[in-house]
Amino acid sequence: MKIKDILATTRPVSFEFFPPRAADGIPAVLETLDELKVFCPDYVSVTYGAGGSTRAFTEEITFEAKRKAGVEVMAHLTCVGQTKEEIHGVLERLNAEGVENIIALRGDPPRGAMEFVPVEGGFQHATDLLEHVKANFDFGVAAACYPEGHTESVDLVTDMKFVKQKVDNGADFLITQLFYDNRHYFDFVERARAAGIEVPIIPGVLPVLNSGQVRRFTALSGSEIPPELDKLLDKYADNESGARDMGVEYASAQVRELWDAGVPGVHFYVLNRSYSVSRILDNLTIPGHHRLD
Repeated sequence: MKIKDILATTRPVSFEFFPPRAADGIPAVLETLDELKVFCPDYVSVTYGAGGSTRAFTEEITFEAKRKAGVEVMAHLTCVGQTKEEIHGVLERLNAEGVENIIALRGDPPRGAMEFVPVEGGFQHATDLLEHVKANFDFGVAAACYPEGHTESVDLVTDMKFVKQKVDNGADFLITQLFYDNRHYFDFVERARAAGIEVPIIPGVLPVLNSGQVRRFTALSGSEIPPELDKLLDKYADNESGARDMGVEYASAQVRELWDAGVPGVHFYVLNRSYSVSRILDNLTIPGHHRLD
């Protein structure tokens, strides 16, 4: 089922996983997925990993989740390190396995590189990839957006023009980069609607697992750490279990406010761990997503 059709009938809760660095880590990812299945996710997504280096594992996890776990899957696809022909081959394999949804991304530059440079014969932008997918396949397609602006955008107005182009090129819905201040999400949606973007904009939520990790992720993504969270990260800088429990409470309050405001769904970046998201969903009242066991 295409996610755009799910969005037409419900407000989905979804989980994002990433592939391991080696094949022997795949069972652990699938085990985490199985643990979270008790919350009846409407779909899950599987990333490409850093630099596209684990894309074969992405495909394997995607196919296993579709076949055995029985959940709808959205495969990530990036422009990194692949020619147009190679990407077309990935799309053909996904299509042959019955995968109906992808999220089309440019991908990040290699570590240490200042800007993204496609391989010879590759796609330069996510918009180019979107255009190719829509012209050649019948996938449901999502795209990414950045409530606080992409780190490479010169300003928010320019950033929104690129988001609009993704929608014009066929994106059925958008999923946001992580943010820790809901005001950024609400402001982004308001700007998007003013720009003529009418597709659903799903907030992406990353619960705090430890202080250092959040500081690294926000530094890379350009996301703001609100003052109250900043103090808590300092407080639990050397206490990982305390930081994780704090993260559960912070994300629970964040998602509760978003849900009560009528967001079209919530996408959790679970980082292949079930504990935090399980507790967050236990804390909340989201129809259809109570623990079944």
